[in-house]
Amino acid sequence: MKLSVRFAGLTALATALVAACAPQTSGTSGTSASGKDEKTGTVRVWLFQEVDNQPKQRVVDAVTAGFEAAHRGPDVSVEYIPVETRAQRVKAAFNDPKSAPDVIEYGNTDTAGYVRDGGLADVTREFNAWSEAKDTDPTARQSVTVDGKVYGAPYFVGVRALYYRTDVFRELGLRAPTSQAELISTAKRIRAAKPGLYGLAVGGAYTYGAMPFIWAAGGDLATDKGGAYASAIDSPAARKGIEAYTSLFGDDNCPAAKCAGMGGNDTVTAFASGKAAMAIGGDFSHAAVEAGKVKGKYAVVPLPGVAPGSIAPAFAGGNNIGVLKSTSHRTLAVDLMKRLASKKTQGELFDAMGFLPTFTDVRQQAAAERPYVKPFVRTLAAGTRFVPASPAWAQIDSSLVLPTMFQEIVSGRKDVAAASADAAKKMDDAFEAAR
Repeated sequence: MKLSVRFAGLTALATALVAACAPQTSGTSGTSASGKDEKTGTVRVWLFQEVDNQPKQRVVDAVTAGFEAAHRGPDVSVEYIPVETRAQRVKAAFNDPKSAPDVIEYGNTDTAGYVRDGGLADVTREFNAWSEAKDTDPTARQSVTVDGKVYGAPYFVGVRALYYRTDVFRELGLRAPTSQAELISTAKRIRAAKPGLYGLAVGGAYTYGAMPFIWAAGGDLATDKGGAYASAIDSPAARKGIEAYTSLFGDDNCPAAKCAGMGGNDTVTAFASGKAAMAIGGDFSHAAVEAGKVKGKYAVVPLPGVAPGSIAPAFAGGNNIGVLKSTSHRTLAVDLMKRLASKKTQGELFDAMGFLPTFTDVRQQAAAERPYVKPFVRTLAAGTRFVPASPAWAQIDSSLVLPTMFQEIVSGRKDVAAASADAAKKMDDAFEAAR
């Protein structure tokens, strides 16, 4: 497969769909709620609409043309749904099967919520029989798995690493940091030498930028006790990671008054506009940085962990392709799901959009042809982490439990122990409500 790249630009997809509320239905792999498995008619697909959707649409059109030629009967109708209205559309689809698509693209943090709401079909048998599935990276597979069952196919993955200004580092005689302690000291050294710059742009609302500090310290967001999650954000190890991250808020790096409210996009914007010497950004941030003032004056390395030379575990974001339980075209829908998420398609989406493949072999080939991808691939290879596979996560995320915790600490309203204990209680309440 050729992966020569004609980038139309990287687009940061919205990460999380709001978990929909719908009646639960039961079913097993090989069946659908409709009780039908028609081999003719129209197979309906909903995919996310990108800012520049034409490159994606060209790839998808080729997939659907191949599907129609192979089956000689059914046709495919693809609708690109706006990000702004996706939550309402999905909720309506779950509640009214007649309006629902057969195949859907969805955020990978929403799997557990969609399974709880009875929206996704169990495709464990078909996924395990798929020859390409063996090359799916473990975290990507985890993102489609709930209670040991598979509810879709990984579509692409997004991961974050450390962007840094090569011109600033050269001027100050610095090297790219190789440990967390060196990262923090380097950020503060830059701020002291150049007060007009943030050393490392951080955000109190940047949950996915903070998580690697918690994981690198040996902490976790929650523990799974036989399918019942309990918060671990207030454990000694997690608190150590929280302390490391929140130590970066202050006049000696990123003033709390300006940085406490910043999210991930804000920190990348600060870096791209030349206001920060370092930032934690994703592979999907590449186009924005290239379009900024720092073009030609930056490099990317994996975010360092606690031990010198180690890589901090990163959150593996991204999207999946799933089949709705209500489909009346189960066999066709599963085949189209696999075609949309295949190695060939993921390679072409990388060419067209820059989406990182979820297959390890395809990703390695992509990195060989596009050097900027290498630090992100190294980060993925070092081991990534995921959020709790619980429908409660949507509530925890949308109610800003972790950003509130970070902001309480950096504002001085609470210390780490008190803020993390409060966050743990909110998380446990959400986990309990989701059981």
